[in-house]
Amino acid sequence: MNKFISINEAAKKLGVSLSTLRRWDKSGLLVAERTPKGHRRYDINKLNSNNLNNQTLLKKDLQKFNNKKTIAYARVSSNDQKSDLHRQIEILELFCAKNGWNYEIISDLGSGINYKKKGLKLLLNLILNNEIERLVLTHKDRLLRFGAELIFTLCNERNIDIVIINQGKDLTFEQELVNDVLEIITVFSAKLYGSRSNKNKKLINTMKNIMEENNNE
Repeated sequence: MNKFISINEAAKKLGVSLSTLRRWDKSGLLVAERTPKGHRRYDINKLNSNNLNNQTLLKKDLQKFNNKKTIAYARVSSNDQKSDLHRQIEILELFCAKNGWNYEIISDLGSGINYKKKGLKLLLNLILNNEIERLVLTHKDRLLRFGAELIFTLCNERNIDIVIINQGKDLTFEQELVNDVLEIITVFSAKLYGSRSNKNKKLINTMKNIMEENNNE
């Protein structure tokens, strides 16, 4: 009679993580049975160490998984923020090195509402091609101002771990709105006057002051 065990027990028996088992299930390498409530259950006979064919497949898949990259992504909106971009990269490098990860840095110079940035396109291609093990960010909004959750969902489907170094406190709705409006103003004023023009800088600073004053009332 077949004996079924939970995903936690199966992970301990095979010496792998829960995310690895979920990935193997999705890929069809080691398919789990499902309870009426959708919980995974594993036939212990399929996990038997004497099943050499199955074990060989597991080792090959594990080796392939271990060759995946950690991608650390950094972004700033304008040339005036290049010093901040360098700081982000330094933080990402130190964090990844401290954790012993084999990593690569992808950086972008462009608005958080621009979906056509070179680095972002490269990141999406790596995600879709299953070449990433984890994605590391200094802050959530470094990825995109709008739409980051869609990429996080895609990462979840590919079993990619998302690491955000500075979680910080959740912003209020008003604070998020201020940041979003300033981002939009920055983009469109740069298109009208040029990112380095005095007119552009004056407009942005004026709007920042107005928004901050209203937010503090």
